[in-house]
Formats: sequence, C-alpha cells, structure tokens
Amino acid sequence: MSKEEILEEIAHEVKACRKCPLWKTRKNAVPGDGNPSAEVMFIGEAPGYWEDVKGKPFVGAAGKFLDTLLSILRVSRSDVFIGNILKCRPPQNRDPLPEEIRACTPFLDRQIRVIEPRYIVTLGRHSTAYIFSKMGLQFTSISAVHGKFFEGQVLGLNVCVFPTYHPAAALYSARNREASENDFKILKAELERHGVIKA
Repeated sequence: MSKEEILEEIAHEVKACRKCPLWKTRKNAVPGDGNPSAEVMFIGEAPGYWEDVKGKPFVGAAGKFLDTLLSILRVSRSDVFIGNILKCRPPQNRDPLPEEIRACTPFLDRQIRVIEPRYIVTLGRHSTAYIFSKMGLQFTSISAVHGKFFEGQVLGLNVCVFPTYHPAAALYSARNREASENDFKILKAELERHGVIKA
C-alpha cells in the first residue's frame, strides 16, 4: 500500500471512531490532510467550529493565520501535512481531556509513522506536551520552549521538533502573533539550511 492509501485508511477509521464520547457531539471528524510524504508536519490541538463543519483542519480564523505563517515559509498546505491531537471537536472548544488524548492519539501516531516527517511543528501546549512525552522530554510551558529546536526520537523516527504558539492564541494577543511570526522566520532559516525549502 502507498502512503496515500494508508493515510486514507486511517481517515476512514477516524470517521467511524467511537472510542470516546466526542463522536456524539461532532458533525465531522477531522483526520488531517496534506502531503503523505511531507518533510514538515504540523500538529495542533483539536478541531474548532469551522473544522467540525467542514471536516478539514485549520479552516477558521486560526487557519487563516496559519496560512499567513505558511506564506513566511513560502510553502502551501499541499507541501506539508496538518493534523491534530484530537480528531473531533470538544464541546465549546474546551481543552482536550486526558482520556480523550489517550483514545485519539494512536491515530496521530500512525500518521507520523506513515509520513516520516523530518520536522514536527507543534502548535500550542497540548501538542507540544504530547510530542515531548514521546521524546522523554519534560514540558513546562509553551512560552519557555517556543522558537527552539529539539532533536530526538519520536516513535522510532529521528525528528527535529519545533514548538510554537497555537495560531488561535495569536488571534487574541499581538505579542503572541509577533512571537509566532518570528518563530516561523527562525523555522524558515532552518528549513532553507537543510534543503527542505528553497532559499
């Protein structure tokens, strides 16, 4: 099976999933999408209102800002893969519960193994805490780790993890917005240096 076919299979499983109660309140599950062989994978927290309506990741206001950030890298969504810790929207966009994360992240783990990204960009504290736990790293706060590179193993893959703020956080704070844009400039320089994107 090709990477595309395996990701399609995972997406079908996500849409039929009833491992936690979130399936009862969702309109659409949001498996994630993008390039099956992406060298850069973005991992957010959970779908919001518009993602739940459309079944696609980052299509609301936070998604528009993510598109702005991707334009700093001069890449499009079709160049990268975008997923979330949770594949279904928590009611009222509340934080993911630990049992929901436990039930849902095996899907994400499988996606990471299939895609084999060189870089994982974690968007916000929930995805950063989860990926750090896979690397055996202690997570304190997003403000302490954003804009830095952490090399290690995730699910047996050698990856470079780059935490930054969740795009939604930038919508409510000019400081976070500026920090996000600066982080993406740091990321751009790194990706250019390693030939992931053209200088």
